[in-house]
Amino acid sequence: MSQNLTIIEHPLVQHKLTLMRREETPASSFRQLLWEISMLMTYEITRDLPLQEVTVNTPVCQTKSPLLSGKKLALVSIMRAGNGLLDGILELIPAARVGFVGLYRDEETLEPVEYYCKVPDQLEDRLVIAVDPMLATGNSSVAAISRLKDEGAKEIRLLCLVAAPEGVTCVQKAHPDVSIYTASLDERLNEKGYIVPGLGDAGDRMFGTG
Repeated sequence: MSQNLTIIEHPLVQHKLTLMRREETPASSFRQLLWEISMLMTYEITRDLPLQEVTVNTPVCQTKSPLLSGKKLALVSIMRAGNGLLDGILELIPAARVGFVGLYRDEETLEPVEYYCKVPDQLEDRLVIAVDPMLATGNSSVAAISRLKDEGAKEIRLLCLVAAPEGVTCVQKAHPDVSIYTASLDERLNEKGYIVPGLGDAGDRMFGTG
């Protein structure tokens, strides 16, 4: 693995991820935990955002203080499961622009099939954070990132809860310029393309389907 992979080992992130892994965790709790863990992971993926100094008047005096600079971030959900990460991130960055790339995995070939794409304008001037809970084969993430680059994105980061080594390798090979942030690098993929130990199908567990 390369330096473009960051594993977020904060105790609260690891604790919540363990609760999410549990088979008996109901959909309502799974969604709540996903919201909470996405907020915690947002701190890490945004820790180097650029700042500019501005003048403000406090109730006591005038002072110089930092604010975020540059174009507003773009958050792009790799649907459908990526939608579960958006709410927590938007809680901390409510002004971010939001886009969607809809992909589903062909269960026979494990290849991604795109069915929807709508993203903010001026992606070339924004930090783009693509979100998807599971980085399994990596095929969907590679396809989504390629689409974002086609739309003009130049700086892209990928945020996922759980990653398989195969998925990380796939993304790094296709897009070596993209930084990956995850809460766990798991053992492997099984014969069906699911992460082991993983946490199952995040979309199904989030929405109570499957």
